[in-house]
Amino acid sequence: MIDVERPKLEGNVAVGEDRRIGFAEFGSATGRAVFWLHGTPGARRQIPIEARGYAEREDIRIIGIDRPGVGSSTPHSYESVHSFADDLSTIADTLGIDRFAVIGLSGGGPYALAVAEAMPERVVVTGILGGVAPTHGPEAIDGGAMEIGKILAPLLPTIGMPIGRVLSSFVRVARPIAGPAIGLYGRLSPVADRELLQRPEFKAMFLDDLLNGGRKQMEAPFADVVVFCRDWGFSVSDITGPVRWWHGDHDHIIPFAHGEHMVQLLSDAKLITMHGESHLGGLGMAVDIIAELMDVWDQQTRILIP
Repeated sequence: MIDVERPKLEGNVAVGEDRRIGFAEFGSATGRAVFWLHGTPGARRQIPIEARGYAEREDIRIIGIDRPGVGSSTPHSYESVHSFADDLSTIADTLGIDRFAVIGLSGGGPYALAVAEAMPERVVVTGILGGVAPTHGPEAIDGGAMEIGKILAPLLPTIGMPIGRVLSSFVRVARPIAGPAIGLYGRLSPVADRELLQRPEFKAMFLDDLLNGGRKQMEAPFADVVVFCRDWGFSVSDITGPVRWWHGDHDHIIPFAHGEHMVQLLSDAKLITMHGESHLGGLGMAVDIIAELMDVWDQQTRILIP
């Protein structure tokens, strides 16, 4: 098994009364900042090893963020997806970051879009990797895993916490079987995801994230599903900054049509099709994705400074 280096800096930030959000930094401490919002489930270390090395070489500062109830973050239920933006604003202020890019993977996608809508003056560019689309309101689209989420959402505030506690207890003693469990998930996944999960560096990353980041509170993914099935608190079409959206055309969890739908709603967006890839394809392309976002950042800078 590949050894995964610890983050350059890891800790938590006070956000509001009696709450904290965990973070982990990779790459350069002084470079352009990229907030990386993990999938559902996931935690602050769910950042590909290749991306960490690229950030170090290219003077980029990647900050992985735990959502509430994950890792070192305090459990908390957001009223809407949009509420997360206030927490990220506080984290950015505390870490001395003015302008930044934001990347959202899968369940991190709605939160990344919320940040882009709430802070257009600070978010230079947004990257979405197979992101979840609205299930409620005029911008909603049907299909995919969130169809199950919509059925379960009314029940999850009651049953999600006890189920999550059981899963958390299991994960705490599951280190010997965690690797085989990831392998089993890979064997049940489409070919593209299966091949990615067979790569030692990705298996090591997922294990490190699960056992050192996300093992404490497994009820947090249920909280994600609940808030995704509500009004998000903003309109996707109100986002004015540049968005780059990567989506696998064989995605078995969030259908490719969802990516097409979302890009049509956005005023300045580009859909990048990951041909033959499924839901985890964006992780395998993380270096190219970060490079693309930095190119957009450079273009935005040239526009502001002729």
